[in-house]
Amino acid sequence: MTDLEFSLAVKEECENIHKMLMEKNRSYGNSALDPIRCFSKLDPIETIKIRIDDKLSRLMRGSEFKNDDSIKDLMGYLVLLRIAQKQKEK
Repeated sequence: MTDLEFSLAVKEECENIHKMLMEKNRSYGNSALDPIRCFSKLDPIETIKIRIDDKLSRLMRGSEFKNDDSIKDLMGYLVLLRIAQKQKEK
């Protein structure tokens, strides 16, 4: 793979994650970074970590939902975690 091919492949994957996160944000609202906290009073960082744990647990147990892209979902959660951590630093 050339540097250009690598660069384009990375860009495509990042754009796919961006698209997925925007679609989910439109569908669910900003629930990851600004949860309504009906039941849980945890901050966004901790709730995102729980989501990551749940996703990893389903992967390890082989009980993923049909048509889920767990790797893509995990990448999305990690991006959200990074954003939440940066917001907390402000």
